[in-house]
Amino acid sequence: MNDDLDPHPRPIRRSRHMADSGALPDGTARVTAHVCQAAGCLSSQSNEVARALVERLRAEAVSDVGVKRVGCLGLCAAGPLVHLPETGDMFGDVTIDSPRFEELVQRLKTADPANDPRPELPTFFTRQTPVVLENSGFIDPEEIDDYLARDGYAALRRVVTEMTPAQVIEQVVASGLRGRGGAGFPVGIKWQTVAKSASPDRRYVVCNADEGDPGAFMDRSVLESDPHRVIEGMAIAAYALGADTGYIYCRAEYPLAVQRLRTAIRLAKRRNMLGDNILDTQFSFNVDVRLGAGAFVCGEETALLASIEGQRGSPRPRPPYPATSGLRGRPTLINNVESFANIPPIIRKGGAWYATIGTGRSKGTKVFALAGRVARTGLIEVPMGITLREVIFDIGGGIVDGRPFKAVQTGGPSGGCIPAELLDIPLDYESLSDKGSIMGSGGMIVLDDTSCMVELARYFMEFSQEESCGKCIPCRSGTTQLGMLLTRITEGRAQISDLDRLEELSRMVKATSLCGLGQNAPNPILSTLRYFRNEYLAHIADRVCPAGVCPVSAKEVELV
Repeated sequence: MNDDLDPHPRPIRRSRHMADSGALPDGTARVTAHVCQAAGCLSSQSNEVARALVERLRAEAVSDVGVKRVGCLGLCAAGPLVHLPETGDMFGDVTIDSPRFEELVQRLKTADPANDPRPELPTFFTRQTPVVLENSGFIDPEEIDDYLARDGYAALRRVVTEMTPAQVIEQVVASGLRGRGGAGFPVGIKWQTVAKSASPDRRYVVCNADEGDPGAFMDRSVLESDPHRVIEGMAIAAYALGADTGYIYCRAEYPLAVQRLRTAIRLAKRRNMLGDNILDTQFSFNVDVRLGAGAFVCGEETALLASIEGQRGSPRPRPPYPATSGLRGRPTLINNVESFANIPPIIRKGGAWYATIGTGRSKGTKVFALAGRVARTGLIEVPMGITLREVIFDIGGGIVDGRPFKAVQTGGPSGGCIPAELLDIPLDYESLSDKGSIMGSGGMIVLDDTSCMVELARYFMEFSQEESCGKCIPCRSGTTQLGMLLTRITEGRAQISDLDRLEELSRMVKATSLCGLGQNAPNPILSTLRYFRNEYLAHIADRVCPAGVCPVSAKEVELV
């Protein structure tokens, strides 16, 4: 394990939830089992694993072993996961009736952290650089003492007692941090704009946690694993901008994240990290959680603000931008979960430190949800500038069943597909944009030779069509027509002229739609036309799907 993973966290107080079952605090235990309790592992009954571990250790009178609930451990492909930080052991696929459970129990009974050699972890872990995820897997997300023991709220304390608002913004600007929600706008510049906006009474800070991309689970995992980190980042922003009220807009489909956020807010208030006169200063800041109803368009900032106000979640033309006229007409800062989670370490270690990570105009690290036809799916954090090949083959372990790599789709339904010949491009904003894709919020879906690129474009267009708010004609009608054209192609009913029509309409929708949903909806089409035009031609001219997944391959069709 590399040093960045911090395998020896400082002792913390016991989790009251696990303590009820007889677990020991880390400072007392010889070795501690960190059991992942994020949504992915919980869906595989990791809570039963934790309970069974406690009961088994009690029954065998093992009194020097702790069992601790933690957030996401990252390697979702092997869940339920259990990590022994004192020894470095990582146990995957642990269920209560599996041999792995028995191996785990025996290891807990015999482990000698002082003398046992540390096992070599897979490159999935060793090639990462945790900044946002530095606490994930080490703290109980519902215990504020865990967060405090790992320098939690130290940045907020420093800000409110030692720094001026201008100095805080200066550090964020120096870091080079760009918004991690998709557009990549410099965070420090946005903060400066809000700070300079004339406001007769108040400003707002809003966290966009409306993560809706298919296959994306970055923000959800951060909120489930380290909610105080996001709250601290928001409080620092509020101090820098002179705001006293904040909102976290989270989709209702994330019940565990919502529960842990609300718990964290309550505990932070008890410790005077939120509320009135924070840390006995003149600074006051309160945060509320607002639930979204699952509309993808509410990830667009003006639609999000309308939803918070109780209106229909649909975008409005800009300018004015939210930085000058946002929530209730006041200057409003909107950053996403990952952006706020980067703020505490930037303040603790300095903007110059953060700027040493990454490359060019893309500074720092990026959290990705690695999914699809890759051996090790899960949550990863890597420095900007790492290549796609390193992510997919070194960290991800390559393609499932040894099949050929075909493409990787980045940026969700608003992104594009990068083919095999571009595997060595760096992962940064400019490189991805130049190749017809986007960074987006961090979704990354790996495809092999069994995937049809035309069907992929049709799937994402169907998603964008269903999620369109319908406010502007280019998006409302354009996505419908694009979906119809793609369906004709996959069914073998299209003509060559339809291909020109598809490309022309895609560019029109991209150029004339009101918001980012419509403007980016054609990206999957344009990128697959750019790199996989031969597959479109095969569907149209030869009436065959090279991957064998479209209806055109299943039966003879007639042109209509």
